[in-house]
Amino acid sequence: QAQLVESGGGLVQPGGSLRLSCRAAGFTANNMAWYRQGPGNARALIAYITVGGATNYAPSVEGRFTISRDNTKNTMYLQMNSLKLEDTAVYICHDFGGFWGQGIQVTVSS
Repeated sequence: QAQLVESGGGLVQPGGSLRLSCRAAGFTANNMAWYRQGPGNARALIAYITVGGATNYAPSVEGRFTISRDNTKNTMYLQMNSLKLEDTAVYICHDFGGFWGQGIQVTVSS
């Protein structure tokens, strides 16, 4: 069954780091992205990566988050550094071939 499988979320203190993973299972990953949806907010695109590795970021995360991928593992990553309280959200990976991950909670709290 074709699906995206996410891992790596959790609870972290402000200023800390987390790395999220999103593995494409049952298909070859296309251009991909990370979205997030915070409490009371709409889902928002925060980082995008092409198959060739070109990237783009939302201003809110640029310089702190790094999107990457390993095509040999069919997996995309999001390295999140210098986390802030406002980064608390459900993070959802997306493959532009039409697949969404299940979402994973990231909570930044002291």
